[in-house]
Amino acid sequence: MGLLEYTFDWTVLWRAPYGRMFLDGTLTTLKLSAMAWVIAVAMGLLVALLRVSRSPWLRFVGFAYVQLFRNTPLLVQLFFWYYAAPLLLPGPAQTWLYDNVPDYSFWAGTAALGIYTASRVAEQFRSGLAAIPRDQYQAAYSTGLNTYQTYRYVILPYACRIILPPFTTEFLTCFKNSALTMTIGVMEITHTAYYIDSFTWHGLETTTGASLVYLAIAICVAFFMALVEKQTAIPGMIVREQ
Repeated sequence: MGLLEYTFDWTVLWRAPYGRMFLDGTLTTLKLSAMAWVIAVAMGLLVALLRVSRSPWLRFVGFAYVQLFRNTPLLVQLFFWYYAAPLLLPGPAQTWLYDNVPDYSFWAGTAALGIYTASRVAEQFRSGLAAIPRDQYQAAYSTGLNTYQTYRYVILPYACRIILPPFTTEFLTCFKNSALTMTIGVMEITHTAYYIDSFTWHGLETTTGASLVYLAIAICVAFFMALVEKQTAIPGMIVREQ
């Protein structure tokens, strides 16, 4: 008898029907992460602008959003959007939701992940805006640009390039956090791995396969963003590694 009483079977990662399940799980993970990231960037930018607004009320709204969603566990927010949020709707709306949105767990997970990540992205945007010297604002105004034009053509392009490194980290965090959506029934790659394990009893292979998928995608994203960062770096504002 060998030291291991376990028989490896790596074919569970590609043989029918499990290979198709793995592919579908990977595509679901990518789709969910991408859609959540779009929500996070759009809402994060809006919240960041509220936080740097001259109006104290708008600043308070932005502050409250960040504190509420950033300081609440993502798992709790997933449960809220999936289990509790529909209960706040009128009866007919609840019925329509459950009858006409067959993949509600996916959309609830996307919304929860996007809204949660937006609170973190907002702080990245705010840090980028805060890094722009006040003289840059005044120079833009002196050319005749209004506030919208100043932010659109001068401030935001600078800020976005400055925050690319932490932005990459936030996207990878959003991508990895998508695994938590398995708790509300989303068949992403992690849930798929456990599902296949329940039939094959080869959890070591399935979880290893899922881990390699995460690792491969994360490395590709990090490499791509490093190229983008290199191409868009602002001379004199970011010190490059020698």
